[in-house]
Amino acid sequence: MESITEISIETSKLAAIIFLSILGFAVSMILTPIYTTIAYKYEWWKRPRTTALTGEKATEFQKLHAAKHRRHIPTMAGLIMLVGVALVTLIFNLSREQTWLPLSLMVGAGLVGLLDDYINIKGDGTGVAGLRSKMKFLLIGAVAFAGGWWFFDKLDITSFYMPGIGDVALGWFMIPLFMLVVISTANAVNISDGLDGLAGGLLATSFGAFAVIALLQGRYGIAAFCMTVVGALLAYTWFNVFPARFFMGDVGSFSLGTALGVVAMLTNTLVLLPLIGLVFVAEAGSVILQTISKKTRGGKKIFRISPVHHHFEAIGWPETKVTMRFWIVGQVVAVLGLAAAIYWGFV
Repeated sequence: MESITEISIETSKLAAIIFLSILGFAVSMILTPIYTTIAYKYEWWKRPRTTALTGEKATEFQKLHAAKHRRHIPTMAGLIMLVGVALVTLIFNLSREQTWLPLSLMVGAGLVGLLDDYINIKGDGTGVAGLRSKMKFLLIGAVAFAGGWWFFDKLDITSFYMPGIGDVALGWFMIPLFMLVVISTANAVNISDGLDGLAGGLLATSFGAFAVIALLQGRYGIAAFCMTVVGALLAYTWFNVFPARFFMGDVGSFSLGTALGVVAMLTNTLVLLPLIGLVFVAEAGSVILQTISKKTRGGKKIFRISPVHHHFEAIGWPETKVTMRFWIVGQVVAVLGLAAAIYWGFV
């Protein structure tokens, strides 16, 4: 009888989590025409970069995406997800102790991205088309530090779990670790947001995997938060698949990447994050390797273009093929991450 009671409780929690996911989807769908009307009225057009992430002129990138950049495509659609998730979480997800940190850092990083996007749409399309990299790093770092301090001081979390070893105690060094995870994840997601539907589909898979992990851990508030994000992402991706109606912008990629890193820390699955988010790791890694190669090998490049999704475009893969194959890889590693979570005792 005890096991039957436990199952019924789990079922009610699961139903609530599914409801919040559907609500996240519905609210984002409702907000989409409002955003679209405003975006087209005030011409929130995405300005293409003329300088690549590795520093050189983005000549080949501009050739690949010439037709896209001739269209007026609004950016800052990440506002839809940011507002939708915030509304649903604040009104319906009552697990404040589990949702306050990821939501607040999501909003904080989103504001940094919003500033970057605003500068972009007001620019003339030259240069970096947004905030300077150092300024973005500083602002995201400030958000991450605030979250790291709360994580250590208020939640009193001073260690993380390492398979085969157990809890690794770090004390106040959890703050810089937290910052490293959040900043790295935010930037990796930002780098990956370069093809229609790519980041949206990958993020939905990653948040879905962490939702299952949180559910198995009994952290229902975090699971509900993750599934609310998944619902909002599916609504966004509905319109962002090729040919994209709008882009999430840095307000979306920074906020969602930050939230993903926070969720990994809160579920104590830090070591699983690089596996579940392997595509994001590969995207960021390709930029790092390209930069190192150019500086140490007399300008020689490893990839035709970085991030790596543009490399596959440059060698002849259609944009939709790159996106869907990256989605498949993301789904495979997410399942592997769930299996690892069970096998290594994270749940």
